[in-house]
Amino acid sequence: MIQSISHRLTLPVEFQGKRLDATVSQLLNQYSRNLIKQWILEEKLLQNGKPAKPKDPVTEGDIITIDATLESQLSNQAQSLPLNIVFEDEELLVINKPAGLVVHPGAGNQDHTLLNALLHYLPSLEFLPRAGIVHRLDKETSGLMVIAKTIETHTYLIDLMQHHEVKRTYEAVIWGPCISGTTINAPMGRHPKHRIRMAVVNDGKPAITHFRLIERFREHTHVRVMLETGRTHQIRVHMAHIRHPVVGDPVYGGRFKLPPKATEELIHELRNFKRQALHAAELTLEHPITHEQLTWKAPLPQDMQNLLICLKYDTNKNAPK
Repeated sequence: MIQSISHRLTLPVEFQGKRLDATVSQLLNQYSRNLIKQWILEEKLLQNGKPAKPKDPVTEGDIITIDATLESQLSNQAQSLPLNIVFEDEELLVINKPAGLVVHPGAGNQDHTLLNALLHYLPSLEFLPRAGIVHRLDKETSGLMVIAKTIETHTYLIDLMQHHEVKRTYEAVIWGPCISGTTINAPMGRHPKHRIRMAVVNDGKPAITHFRLIERFREHTHVRVMLETGRTHQIRVHMAHIRHPVVGDPVYGGRFKLPPKATEELIHELRNFKRQALHAAELTLEHPITHEQLTWKAPLPQDMQNLLICLKYDTNKNAPK
């Protein structure tokens, strides 16, 4: 599909003498500078009615006109899949992703992803990078995600993400009874031996995770986790790094074990908990149009609720008499 694009701008004085491509990409920041440059070279962007070059200087009062087309950025198939929509307006879509749903198509997961579902729900998202998806959750992590519905909002949300102005709060169940919360400041990068895994490495990118206790059990802790940075698998890697891996984590959780004297109910729950017990519970950001600070919350999914019930029962059952 193709979408028509039309703009007419009168340049203000503050851009006097600046490059044409840089000026237009700043004024119309919903489009990339490379796309603006392409339109100039294809003579779809005119300066005072005439073709120009990307590096040409601009003058106060210049008239910039754009008559171009925007082609679909995706070749993925739209598929009718259920979406748990928490919030929607003209700019944003907030969904509660279930565990087991892959966000982007990739090797081994070419369809039945969140992206396929979004293209079916809102076909206009095919004109946005990644169908408006600006961040991700691992396949087996549940919880809140925000989707941009327009190019302008996509650019705005990416900028918020880059400046760490989107607050994401998770809940997790981890191994080991923690005494108190803490901050984990440990750089992350690719594992030196297992390239599909991430790890804490000296020459990695900065990674900061904050967590505090919600409830402590005999051999586990329910925690609330806040991300200051957003590295791949950050919570899972950082928790494993401090020897409190997330329950059920198939990659970073280490060898499966059971607490001594565990109740039958807890043994059954732990043996059958086949994903990391991690949920994106709260999302806060500034609305791109109203600039209102908005917060959404998603309750724990049933599997994590069941796990917590069993942990509490186990703790009470083994309490000193």
